[in-house]
Amino acid sequence: MFTKKARLWVIGIAILLLGWTIIQQVYEISGVIIIGIGLLIWGYFREGTVIMAARAFHAKNYDEAEVLLKEIEDPDRLGKHRRGFYEFIYGNLELHRHNYDEAEKHFQIASKFPLRNQNDKAIVLVHLANINLRKKDVERARAYVEMAKTFKISLRVKNIIEKIETEIKKA
Repeated sequence: MFTKKARLWVIGIAILLLGWTIIQQVYEISGVIIIGIGLLIWGYFREGTVIMAARAFHAKNYDEAEVLLKEIEDPDRLGKHRRGFYEFIYGNLELHRHNYDEAEKHFQIASKFPLRNQNDKAIVLVHLANINLRKKDVERARAYVEMAKTFKISLRVKNIIEKIETEIKKA
């Protein structure tokens, strides 16, 4: 869980240490340092700053969360669990900005990836239902609600689904 800048600093220090261990002919430690550098590089592409962005988002620091998400240059390289969470957070950021088309796009992508649990998957579908209800697309909203009901969900999400269903009946 490093930012790009922090990773570069750690890799720079590790390269200096690597040079020193090679000069001292301590090749076992050199091997460990090389593995550490490899893991830092691998983590940059597969993990990114998604967890740090999630922490910032939960702390309601939306600008920092967006900066951390934008640090990920190619979200397609993220691991499938991280990619779903990336899209989930980005969708929530766009929803917070009332940018419903972008939010829908990110939530649709998030629905295709695994998330932490079934409740999170249902929340994505509830967001999609809510967005489509705002767009007056009642059939899509109903379909998303029906999909969300198939998951193991918390009482809070059940209450939200019930509210959406009453809004669908009104429309």
